[in-house]
Amino acid sequence: MTKNIYTGRVVTLNLDTVTLPNGATVELETIRHPGASAVVPLKDDGTVVLIRQFRHAAGGFIYEIPAGKLSPGEDPRLCAARETEEEIGYRAGSLELLASIFTAPGFADEVIHIYLGTDLSPSRQQLEHDEVLEIAEMPLEKAMTLIQDGTIRDGKTIVGLQAVYLRQQAR
Repeated sequence: MTKNIYTGRVVTLNLDTVTLPNGATVELETIRHPGASAVVPLKDDGTVVLIRQFRHAAGGFIYEIPAGKLSPGEDPRLCAARETEEEIGYRAGSLELLASIFTAPGFADEVIHIYLGTDLSPSRQQLEHDEVLEIAEMPLEKAMTLIQDGTIRDGKTIVGLQAVYLRQQAR
């Protein structure tokens, strides 16, 4: 049984009555989210194009890879292409799926599809009115040190950057 508590622009909060595999019946607060796509934009010279974006919930600016919410029925690859162009002003000639991850499976159903974006060509940045960000380009190795020292703390960004780094190390 599901009881809707709140429906907003981005998420829906439900109170679900669930019977668990062990037979126990519990009430769970569940956030429903349409999903998202994210991209690790990698230039030919090994530079990654990150954003430093203001996030109210995180208490200020954080480093991230470009990402955005899926529109209803939207192909995640098309979302990834759109967000790359809108947020950093580059068009990715190639998008390769790295992983599809749950962001917080303890209480939310959001899945983010993370792509490697290569063959980048300059385009035009087109930020939404609620996007406050600056572009931060750096060598992939520098981004890895920012993960290690705790500067980069965003989960999708860590997963994406580490996936790309591990691929390069395997070559």
